[in-house]
Amino acid sequence: MIGVTQTEAVMTIELQRPERRNALNSQLVDELREAMQKAGGDGSTRVIVLTGQGTVFCAGADLSGDVFAADYPDRLIELHKVMDAAPIPVIGAINGPAIGAGLQLAMRCDLRVAAPDAFFQFPTSKYGLALDNWSIRRLTSLVGHGRASAMLLTAEKLTTEAGLLTGMVNRTGTLVDAQAWAAEVAGLAPLAIQHAKRVLNDDGSMEEAWPEHKELFDRAWASQDVIEAQVARIEKRPPKFQGA
Repeated sequence: MIGVTQTEAVMTIELQRPERRNALNSQLVDELREAMQKAGGDGSTRVIVLTGQGTVFCAGADLSGDVFAADYPDRLIELHKVMDAAPIPVIGAINGPAIGAGLQLAMRCDLRVAAPDAFFQFPTSKYGLALDNWSIRRLTSLVGHGRASAMLLTAEKLTTEAGLLTGMVNRTGTLVDAQAWAAEVAGLAPLAIQHAKRVLNDDGSMEEAWPEHKELFDRAWASQDVIEAQVARIEKRPPKFQGA
């Protein structure tokens, strides 16, 4: 489900589920985590480039798969922790849409090179789902409170062009452009980069959720609205949310 290539000090990891728009399931999450751990500890890799096969970076969690299994959230959290703890930078080559869990993956990258037609979206309000505090806080720090509010409350898409005006997109370009940038970064001082990444990521966004936040989060995920969204998706009709 992933492809790994090594060019000198740059490792490229490619999501390879184009038939599912690179949507995440447990197997893909586990393979990603293992590849990230290996790259971060092998001593020869100085930069990771993460991209998706085909025209989509990652369409989010595979809602037709095992993402509602009890252990899936823990698997995803472990992947995020590994990316956060990696002593080397991760550059996201965002080759297409990054949606839901795919946007979380993009935000876990330290830098992002996005294709002109890519976009970023959290469609949680369309599915009755709630996001963890880290995702909301990191999104806000990258795009600002106003844009984050629109993305979270209305499921608004953030284009590459708009992302360039914020911190979501560092550069526009292709996978080749991202790999070329990674090769440049690989020639810089690794200890200085490791320190900067650690301080940047220790920004308080990983603090434990307040009791009220957790209560609202759990209430959303356990709601009938989540079921209604899935049924409506299967029946190809707009969902009728009740707020319960």
